[in-house]
Amino acid sequence: MDHTHPLWHSAATRDVFARRDVGAIVRSARRAADVTLAELGKQVGYTAASLSRMERGKQPMRDVLLLQRLAACLDIPPHLLGLAPQRQRAASDPTDGTRVGGHTVFGEEGKDPVRRRNLLAGLAGATTSAALGPSAAARAPVPPSLSGLEDVLLHRHMQVRLTRDPTPSAVAAAVNASRADFGACRYDTLARALPARIALAQALGTHGHPEQAATAVAELYTTATRLCIKLGEDGLGAVTADRALTAALGGADALTVAEAHRMVSSAWRRQGHHARATDVAVTAARQLTTDRTTDITERLSVQGNLYATAAYTAAKQGDRHTAHALIAEAEATAGQLGHDALLRGTVFGPSQVLLHRVSICHLLGDAGQAIEHARRIDPAALPTTERRARYWIDVARAFDQWGKPDRCYQALLAAEHAAPQEVRRGAVQHMAAGLMVHDRTLPGVRAFARRVGVLA
Repeated sequence: MDHTHPLWHSAATRDVFARRDVGAIVRSARRAADVTLAELGKQVGYTAASLSRMERGKQPMRDVLLLQRLAACLDIPPHLLGLAPQRQRAASDPTDGTRVGGHTVFGEEGKDPVRRRNLLAGLAGATTSAALGPSAAARAPVPPSLSGLEDVLLHRHMQVRLTRDPTPSAVAAAVNASRADFGACRYDTLARALPARIALAQALGTHGHPEQAATAVAELYTTATRLCIKLGEDGLGAVTADRALTAALGGADALTVAEAHRMVSSAWRRQGHHARATDVAVTAARQLTTDRTTDITERLSVQGNLYATAAYTAAKQGDRHTAHALIAEAEATAGQLGHDALLRGTVFGPSQVLLHRVSICHLLGDAGQAIEHARRIDPAALPTTERRARYWIDVARAFDQWGKPDRCYQALLAAEHAAPQEVRRGAVQHMAAGLMVHDRTLPGVRAFARRVGVLA
């Protein structure tokens, strides 16, 4: 990802340059490479938590050795991190093929087709001086701010002014509104509203409704965790997942506790602890087997999602056998349920199992099989905008892996049509950057790249 890469020419990145925000530069490069904080941390010798604080400007980046390692691992032009330009490494340099999370992210141009496409696309862009010049930042998508959520986590929520009395009905409405915002991919709206909604739910506990408050706070933090995952805020997501579980254990029902465990599992996965993440989800699913205190339909839905989440994590680790065994458990659970259901803001059923099979096959390198599973799904029948957009993004990933750029592009356009905010994520930006080498045969691909924040 040299200085000609499209990432460095996006309006959002120009703004980062203007602010001399080194942490944001590193985060942009990491997301474009689809590398987690945990995976990067293993390469540079820092914890994921420390890197997260650095990316968000909460901890200074003064270690020159660290900056050099980050530049090498993420292919960031050294001068963008305030380093002196390095002489080009010899072809035998062992760092040329650095692998992160099982993927050759930084390999030689000729060996890594994704990087080769990105480099060729970058050659058609502007020079570094243009990237550092005046920008059209107004056209770039601005990611939702989570500063309000951070304030709540730091117990600064006393500054949040409650606009409603903390009654059970008002809190229930806040929980439902948060679920609806997430399901509709209104991530900016959700990010703004969550702090006040969490504060409202917490206030309910001091007004004589401790169990309802525990459930509502847990469910809101669960939604917050899902939002953090969407926005790539892994460090913050780990904290919200812990808060969800802590609140749930304070008086919520078994299903709320289990769903909080699913968020904890996702947080562990995002930190690179795949075995622990799988164990958390599977254990929670098995504990629900003997539960008789909740509705069986809701229990099957939560249990099935736990197995599907565990299967995805196993695939992320490259454990083919465990991934297939766990998705089979999810499929059996969906068979008992018999249909897709949207319960407590979470979707599960036969089509959701197929969606996970698409993701799992992609992670295991079976692009053709992923597309076969995708063809069995009617995206129009999926119950939420978020699920429809996720379907198209997973299809795009499979076609990208398969080397079919035209179909990848069409799937990305379908995802954008379903939910514009869903395509502003790092994985989509990475695919969009790779597609620009085909701009002569893919009409509108550069305009798409601008809309998702890859180009100015």
